[in-house]
Amino acid sequence: MSLPHAILTALVERPSSGLELTRRFDKSIGYFWSATHQQIYRELGKLETEGFIRTLPSDQPARGQKKSYEVLPAGRAELARWTSASQDPRPHRDSLLLRMRAAAVVGTGGIEADLRRHLDLHRRQLAEYEEIEKRDFPPGKDSSQDRLRHLVLRAGIDLETFWTQWLTHALEEFAELPGREAELPGHERA
Repeated sequence: MSLPHAILTALVERPSSGLELTRRFDKSIGYFWSATHQQIYRELGKLETEGFIRTLPSDQPARGQKKSYEVLPAGRAELARWTSASQDPRPHRDSLLLRMRAAAVVGTGGIEADLRRHLDLHRRQLAEYEEIEKRDFPPGKDSSQDRLRHLVLRAGIDLETFWTQWLTHALEEFAELPGREAELPGHERA
């Protein structure tokens, strides 16, 4: 997935200014594809140069006014091309899993507390997604667009459910580790 395509998606849904896009990323797309304010503005410039979007005409002088953008036919065609193209899944990279693997050879000091912290973060994110689901997808809201958006949200709910279950299981395993705070033989602390 790429930031330009995320921006095109957001602009097809609703023409917006860069600031409005940043806010929308924080509230929706940012849950699965994050971007800073600077990255969004940089990409808007590139998309405009490539002829995928244009600045909407303004009734007021441009100086000091926020620019709003809309997707042009070429941008919609690029988004459709990208959407229909086949892509392989990317390998999952997570430093917590790598740290768990490392703990097996250097000792577990400090990692249990971080597992608890991660569990709390994932529980909060799950609760937030469930609240969004309750608010934005009541029974009967089943247009094609709503169903596809709901599928994206369900992916987030399912991932957070997985992480809360896995972290709970990991902490149960930690509780049963003999001498879990002790260093492994041959790997004393410096």
